[in-house]
Amino acid sequence: MTDNTISSAVIIGAGIFGVSTGVQLARRGVRVTILNDGPPANGASGRSLSWLNSARMRSEPYHRLRMAGIDRYRTLFASHPDTDWLRFDGGLTWDADDERNEIDAAYRHEVSLAYDARRVSAADVAAVTPGLDARAITRQGAIFNPGEGWVDLPVLIGMLLEEFFALGGVVVTDQGAARVLVEGGRAIGAETATCGRFLGDAVVVATGPAVPRMAADSGQVIGDGTPIALLVQTKPLAHPLRAVLNTPRVAVRPAPGGTFSVDADWAADEGVKARPDGGYDIDDAVVDALLAEAAKVMEGNPKLEVASVGVGGKPIPGDGEPVVGGLKTIPGYYVAFSHSGATLGLIVGELLAYEVATGQEHPMLATFRPERFASR
Repeated sequence: MTDNTISSAVIIGAGIFGVSTGVQLARRGVRVTILNDGPPANGASGRSLSWLNSARMRSEPYHRLRMAGIDRYRTLFASHPDTDWLRFDGGLTWDADDERNEIDAAYRHEVSLAYDARRVSAADVAAVTPGLDARAITRQGAIFNPGEGWVDLPVLIGMLLEEFFALGGVVVTDQGAARVLVEGGRAIGAETATCGRFLGDAVVVATGPAVPRMAADSGQVIGDGTPIALLVQTKPLAHPLRAVLNTPRVAVRPAPGGTFSVDADWAADEGVKARPDGGYDIDDAVVDALLAEAAKVMEGNPKLEVASVGVGGKPIPGDGEPVVGGLKTIPGYYVAFSHSGATLGLIVGELLAYEVATGQEHPMLATFRPERFASR
């Protein structure tokens, strides 16, 4: 028994949004084909810090959506409590010791939303979470959010694909970039760079930083604030750090196998240069400096070694809010484009699949629709 108004769908992009949406549609009895220019998780999902949170300040609808996203991960965690790719060991954040320090305002805002938050000083931190060098925490103190966590998206995507295949889903990879086919004013499928045509009753574009450009090819404006991001994965290290750290100079999270994921905006700004051919040049000295910053906030200031470096666009809409839903001007054409792809990964797939399969708009996505940019 199905509740869908469509029988088939084509999804462009095999990151977390594309695969999550594909699984949800397949559960509803829709025949789904996912197209990707390379292997699954080869884009932004493969180089995401993947911190599960709704910390700091944002709009109320965005906060609610993120909390729903965390809820879905908690349900998943309940069936995989011993996994090393999904953990809820909390998050710790503090600001620089200057006039931009907003730790007090952030704490008060989180408390007003009943977001689980504890204000801690450097002297207190060891009592709430292990593995920190307390000397790194500024005099204004930090916020510990015990309900936050992290996920390894490539592992999650692989697990979701197992179910997707079991439900009859198809993934087509390594055919180059794809474009949406629009005929008679509606989306009818997609065509890959190798001229493969894949038809469906609906098309979902979930290509991370490429979403605005692809939508523009069909005449839709989506504001784009995508920066270049750099994520360093370390070699395994025996260390007690469990919480995700978001600090003035570096973000650090534990990862499977005793490794750590490390990033910072300044490192991407200073250490990555885009080449005309679409590739990137990476300054090894900046990567070393980033790892040194990570070591400063970790207990014992360990020597961190590079295992891999990921570089590419970090999907961020122009106004910072998610862009999810159908294009009003092109029936059958849907997009998913957002920062916080990890936190939203499961819930966006669920809600977008609901809209695609039923033809009805979900109220939680009301403020995130793509047409908001056209009015600007």
